[in-house]
Amino acid sequence: MTRKKALVVRGGWEGHEPIRATELFLPFLRGSGYTVRIEESTDVYADAAEMAGTDLVVQCVTMSEITAEQLSGLTTAVAAGTGFTGWHGGIADSFRASSDYLHLVGGQFATHPGKEPCERRGDAEDNYLPHVVDITELGRAHPITAGLQNFELHTEQYWVLHDDLCDVLATTTHPTRPWQPWHRPVSSPAVWTRRWGAGRIVVTTPGHSLDVLENPTVRTIIERGMLWATRTASAS
Repeated sequence: MTRKKALVVRGGWEGHEPIRATELFLPFLRGSGYTVRIEESTDVYADAAEMAGTDLVVQCVTMSEITAEQLSGLTTAVAAGTGFTGWHGGIADSFRASSDYLHLVGGQFATHPGKEPCERRGDAEDNYLPHVVDITELGRAHPITAGLQNFELHTEQYWVLHDDLCDVLATTTHPTRPWQPWHRPVSSPAVWTRRWGAGRIVVTTPGHSLDVLENPTVRTIIERGMLWATRTASAS
């Protein structure tokens, strides 16, 4: 039986611990029958032969920059059937200056609302808020999230700008608070899929820190997302 090929691309802002975060999922990938290649930069996206032979890209690159050649290689591969997935800023806050990348993934981190100003201490936890991730009706029937219940987290709650091509499997709602300027609760997608040509894309927004990635429900969503996004027989 031919083993699937997974490409793990990591780098960018060190605050999301791209090496330690991706290492959490390597045993799952290898145990699921993937041959895994790890790259520390997006240079590999410009290698057409390598990308054509890749069944799944797992990206963990927050912010950073991507060249036109690298992005073209990635988008061409996805359109031809290569799966593309990741979590948190490693996929939803990558390459802010590239509108074509934003078009590919369909959603972009805008902010993570913070605590009341008087409670802030100048560290990452200023942006940690208790919130619920709600599985949508679509999500309750989808292989990635079927059987999972709504769950609570205390971490960054992503506010995401997105479009209608996203199939939203889970949402999270930002309430109104006296110190914030919006006037009604706003829901953002927390997990979504996207079809791009013959390829499948999965974005999971929770995942700021290792403890969030180790949350059983978050981890299940990410791992199921890897399997679902992987190139299908019809895209071979």
